[in-house]
Amino acid sequence: MSIQRSIVKGLAGLAVVAALTACSATYRNHGYVPNEEELSFVAVGVDTRDTVASAIGTPGTSGLLTEGGWYYVQSRFKHSGPRRPEEVEREVLAVSFDEDGVVENIERFGLEDGRVVVLSRRVTDSNIKGVTFIRQLLGSIGRLNAEDLL
Repeated sequence: MSIQRSIVKGLAGLAVVAALTACSATYRNHGYVPNEEELSFVAVGVDTRDTVASAIGTPGTSGLLTEGGWYYVQSRFKHSGPRRPEEVEREVLAVSFDEDGVVENIERFGLEDGRVVVLSRRVTDSNIKGVTFIRQLLGSIGRLNAEDLL
């Protein structure tokens, strides 16, 4: 009797631990955005596509209609047990190039209360290219299915 009772208690304890572990949130990161230290090696008005590629790497996304910009995108998803993954953070780094392939603008965008906000900007010209594309990238938060990424 004592051995059976010990086995039942052990299994019950294991079930409780498994249930608590299944309910705890885990986070997964997708994509890549260079940090400020890595970006310090890129000079606006000096560096070209080739030097940017060697300093911080090439992005997964570039300008759709023109070759005017590179977009580095990173998202963070919260996974809570059997529930659908929730995107909790998204950041976009936009590097714009002029017609000669020289860095024109470097901007970092994020989301705050569902709106696109500029987190940092290193600009040589006030004309910001590709903002609508960045709004599309950041604006799709919540509509993106994590299964589509896999």
